[in-house]
Amino acid sequence: MSQRCFIALGANLGNPVVTVQKAILALRGLPQTQFIAASSLYRTAPVGLKHQPDFINAVVELRAVSPALTLLDSLFEIEARFGRARSIRNAPRTLDLDLLLYGEELSDDPQLTLPHPRLHERAFVLAPLAEISPQLMIPGRGPVSELLLRCAGQKIEKLLPLPA
Repeated sequence: MSQRCFIALGANLGNPVVTVQKAILALRGLPQTQFIAASSLYRTAPVGLKHQPDFINAVVELRAVSPALTLLDSLFEIEARFGRARSIRNAPRTLDLDLLLYGEELSDDPQLTLPHPRLHERAFVLAPLAEISPQLMIPGRGPVSELLLRCAGQKIEKLLPLPA
């Protein structure tokens, strides 16, 4: 049985707009998944480590047949293809892919926490999530639209689509 999944994308090194667009294409080609939707791109200020370039963010919705940890491994493989090096938390990165939700699954596994532990407090995740699924309920947290209202003070800029 397939599960409705949401993946956050973020990048702030190199050409992050192109990187996120190419990463969305890579997610379209994941085995055992069906691509459903991609949000617009958003520009946001960094969280945590402040002295770094702004991020480009988006969210993708997939339907996945493989288990959540298998999907997570696939996300790590895509990050590696884009040159992701893991150093300190909130460091600049070529590409970050976070599994936000995997159906209604709740997990406190050391490898994977579901829903993503900070998604409910970050406009850079909630705004693109609300764009593609405005009625979405975050397990244990509530409606995405209400959670986004609580983040109203966080600066986020929706980018205009690039001409085809």
